Amino acid sequence: MSKTTASFGIDNALKQLGLKNSNEGTSTGSVNFSSGNLIESYSPVDGKLIGKVKTTSKEDYEKVMKSATAAFKTWRTMPAPQRGEIVRQFGEKLREKKEALGKLVSYEMGKSYQEGLGEVQEMIDICDFAVGLSRQLHGLTMHSERPGHRMYEQYHPLGVVGIISAFNFPVAVWAWNTALAWICGDVCVWKPSEKTPMCGVACQNIAAEVFAENNLPEGICNLINGDYKVGEFLTKDPRIPLISATGSTRMGKIVAQEVAGRLGKSLLELGGNNAIIVTPDADVKMTVIGAVFGAVGTAGQRCTSTRRLIIHESMYATVKKALVDAYKQLRIGNPLDENNHVGPLIDKAAVSMYENALTQVVAEGGSILVEGGVLSGEGYESGCYVKPAIAEAEPFYKIVQHETFAPVLYLLTYTGDVENAIAIQNQVAQGLSSAIMTNNLREAEHFLSVTGSDCGIANVNIGTSGAEIGGAFGGEKDTGGGRESGSDAWKIYMRRQTNTINYTTELPLSQGIKFDL
Repeated sequence: MSKTTASFGIDNALKQLGLKNSNEGTSTGSVNFSSGNLIESYSPVDGKLIGKVKTTSKEDYEKVMKSATAAFKTWRTMPAPQRGEIVRQFGEKLREKKEALGKLVSYEMGKSYQEGLGEVQEMIDICDFAVGLSRQLHGLTMHSERPGHRMYEQYHPLGVVGIISAFNFPVAVWAWNTALAWICGDVCVWKPSEKTPMCGVACQNIAAEVFAENNLPEGICNLINGDYKVGEFLTKDPRIPLISATGSTRMGKIVAQEVAGRLGKSLLELGGNNAIIVTPDADVKMTVIGAVFGAVGTAGQRCTSTRRLIIHESMYATVKKALVDAYKQLRIGNPLDENNHVGPLIDKAAVSMYENALTQVVAEGGSILVEGGVLSGEGYESGCYVKPAIAEAEPFYKIVQHETFAPVLYLLTYTGDVENAIAIQNQVAQGLSSAIMTNNLREAEHFLSVTGSDCGIANVNIGTSGAEIGGAFGGEKDTGGGRESGSDAWKIYMRRQTNTINYTTELPLSQGIKFDL
């Protein structure tokens, strides 16, 4: 490891998280079941090897599932508030290791250290939310049409929940699912992205500490590692009633078809092609802050990243100049250096995708407003650093309709009323996050109305990127329709049961049906 990187405390962070750079690889799984080939994790920050992780073979997977299904029988009988206490302790462990885990997230994924810390804070927040929820897993009571009968509904745990997460949020999205699933009485089997396996092992180590300290079965929290073939162990397994998958729309469609084929449930959080509408009544300063962070935060690798800026023609010149000036101030470099705004893309494949997008937008007739390009030289040895770019384009361009997971922002214009801007926003296949910048109450309410944004998230005077855990997170159309995190998202992790109790000595039938013997 280079002296520059070591100065940011990565070595110490790895030690605190129980990670070792071993040629034999770090064992994974609920009880260290792992015998497959090695995944080598290289940091996009400096190209250095972080560690090696063993992949999960089919035989390993069967051992994990045996452990998980056995643990479920114990875990489901523990009262929910007691499960909440375990989740509370997990949250406390995360507080203790926040700095170390935040650094690993930044180093392995490439997002800024502040964003890495923010991601761990999301984990802590969802634990807090889940602890309160553990005393609120409520059903309903209904009046029966039959005298002397009582009806109600209740929720029971599903069983083993499969979680497939993406590289861009290597720990938070897992925690969104896991904390709620644990509260609901489920156990989990998690396959993190093969691009960020060390983050997965670190989380497994933290959780394992908590369960060991409480003399609980190891199989409540399980980790498997590998590529999509290992993910298929989960999607094809009828023992897993729910698969939560985060990633591309292409991946999500494959998962949805596979799980639906065995009549399982899917929770899908897929791609986003998010837009901010800028009306004549927008505050330009707020617009620029929201748009720039949305476009360049996490180097444009958030599912909620701002891809399109739909600007009224009367504001276009003003907003364009402000954006160009703001982009001149961006500092690109090692994300562990808190003076930098933008870190690297995840790998060179992502760099190629970025370059192709800039080539295609010009080929379709657009123009580059803020030049992009791949950075090289000292500090950029990994080859994964690129310059955030802005292109002027038309809404109908194929590349504008496509989600490019990189810091490329398209400037579009609209004329007339806000309805025209909303139509442009809604014409893409994805429907995750959206925003409008306006001080006009009528425009804001129209944007939030039934004829407004068709996205799962619609914001007024904040950007598209970033969400609090208190609200359900997810989107419509090609985003998959799933909801994670807050609100009543917990219900998908449970099975719903309607109960009727007859406390009389007679047996009347519903709908007044007579059946006399």
